[in-house]
Amino acid sequence: MTTTTTRSAHSNPAPAPTAPDGIGPSKEDGRVLNIFSHGFLIIWALLVTIPLVWAVIQSFKTDREILTNPLSLPSSLNFDAFGRAWSKGHIGEYFLNTVVVMVFSVSLTMLLGAMVAYVLARYPFPGNRFIYYLFVVGLTMPIFLGLVPLYLTVKNFAASLGLESVIGLNTYGGLILVYVAYSLPFTVFFLHAFFRTLPTTIAEAGMMDGAGHSRLFFRIMLPMAKPGLISVGLFNIIGQWNQFLLPKLLMFPQSGFEKGHFVITQGLLELANNSKYETDWARLFAGMTLAMLPILAVYLAFNRQIQAGLTGATVK
Repeated sequence: MTTTTTRSAHSNPAPAPTAPDGIGPSKEDGRVLNIFSHGFLIIWALLVTIPLVWAVIQSFKTDREILTNPLSLPSSLNFDAFGRAWSKGHIGEYFLNTVVVMVFSVSLTMLLGAMVAYVLARYPFPGNRFIYYLFVVGLTMPIFLGLVPLYLTVKNFAASLGLESVIGLNTYGGLILVYVAYSLPFTVFFLHAFFRTLPTTIAEAGMMDGAGHSRLFFRIMLPMAKPGLISVGLFNIIGQWNQFLLPKLLMFPQSGFEKGHFVITQGLLELANNSKYETDWARLFAGMTLAMLPILAVYLAFNRQIQAGLTGATVK
């Protein structure tokens, strides 16, 4: 009797418990969510890509084709507009000015931002969180509210030091310092979270081997934070390259005989104003294309590094 009961229990196992109705997402819900998210991303990509592609196509047309058939393809590839934009439109000069500014501004932003973020993330001291939240507040500050104080600060600070020709208005130095101050809050906020994910055992081993704080930072911790540095550095490059309001405020001739050190965004506005009177629309579109190419090339070249840096902190 006992044997029969045991065999029947093994031959008819109890059914697996099922989740009550309404608990947990169903396959249909996940499929609908995927369709909605992918559809939204496709629409967003089209809204961003179509105007850029259209602008590039216009740069290969003649002015007559642009005005008569703006939605058609060019009858032939005409590269003359690029030459006119580079030389006559002074895009080459504006391009060089922007590169000079960004070489120093991005380098200083990354160096200072990494040092501040590392100290705030790894060294507890009185006022640590207060300083950190000051940088966080800097992310929420609308730049429009600080235009007048910023203009007066740059002007008066350079005058007080007698360095109007170095860090004053309409100088590369003044714009570089403003770019650094503008980009530091985001850089510190991003790298602070990244430095907190780095293992402490390696830092402790370096200290036991006799490495000082500076050597520990530059030789050990900074190379370990390379993915985060690349990601935030590319964001700073894109943001400073496309910045228009700050150069418009600070980079302009102080007199009628002085030449303004315009950057690429100011140069495009100048090119647009001149194209209205010279009716050279192809040159304007060619200048826009030349301004887009460096940022597009940088993003395509470092796309994987950006994704690795953004997901590195969460994965670790």
